[in-house]
Amino acid sequence: MDTPALEVVDLVKRYGATTAVTGLSFTARRGAVTALLGPNGAGKTSTIEICEGFRHADGGSVRVLGRDPVTDAAELKPRVGVMPQSGGVPTGARAAEWLRLMASFHAHPIDPDLLLERLGLTSAGRTPFRRLSGGQQQRLSLACAVVGRPEIVFLDEPTAGLDPQARMATWDLVSALRAAGVAVILTTHHMEEAERLADHVVIIDHGSVVTEGTPAELTRGRRDVCFSTETPIDSEALRAALPDGGEVTSIVAGGRHEYTVATHAAEAPGPEFLATVAAWCASAGVLAEDLRVRRRTLEDVFLETTGRELRD
Repeated sequence: MDTPALEVVDLVKRYGATTAVTGLSFTARRGAVTALLGPNGAGKTSTIEICEGFRHADGGSVRVLGRDPVTDAAELKPRVGVMPQSGGVPTGARAAEWLRLMASFHAHPIDPDLLLERLGLTSAGRTPFRRLSGGQQQRLSLACAVVGRPEIVFLDEPTAGLDPQARMATWDLVSALRAAGVAVILTTHHMEEAERLADHVVIIDHGSVVTEGTPAELTRGRRDVCFSTETPIDSEALRAALPDGGEVTSIVAGGRHEYTVATHAAEAPGPEFLATVAAWCASAGVLAEDLRVRRRTLEDVFLETTGRELRD
């Protein structure tokens, strides 16, 4: 189908005098992972809860699989998977029994035992939810969200608190959902996760979209020159030697001074930029160790578009 799995148009949500979502618009395709990113208070949770039918919008429109998530909730429930960050499982429910119960509500569920095995929960099948570790609770919530073979699934921080093995298993499952044609709406604070999984990224702040695109599009043309030294260098002198728009930043880590030399040019710096940095270091008698070109990451883009200040 060509119609979007999720379509948000000019969405507005207010809480008293506070407007949490301000004319937000984006779409999510079937068979693709769409990452909705933003700092705390950006409006992500309100937006997702409206899409899931848990809140009413104060303006604009939302269509999930072509339907209204509030008025068509009964029709959508079998077709939509939701993974809340808080778990959503009764504390006394045993893991396997609860997942089998969730599966029984659907016409063609995934085999619960296979899903438990895939997510490393087989040995915890008889354990009450309250006695599961935080990571096991996260994985059980994920299993409950996908066991009914949804056409669209909302995943809120799916790998929060997971160890590397569990994180990889979760990423593999998300990739399998995409391959099966499921639309995955992902919210996460882990930029590496979003960059690895997402086909499309929507970054929002103060209730509206600040930028969007594929991870490759958002990071295209961005390169930094990085190196480290045992003793500090004259950053101002290096900056003065750079082409217009160059910038030098530094941190101290592990007793070493790590420098990042960036350009604000629209396109990636050419070999001459690296040569300028290397030549300056040589003329200043600076031993630049681990001299390399680093591609800008999605985290860099996130901080550039939403700021570096801490949020309440």
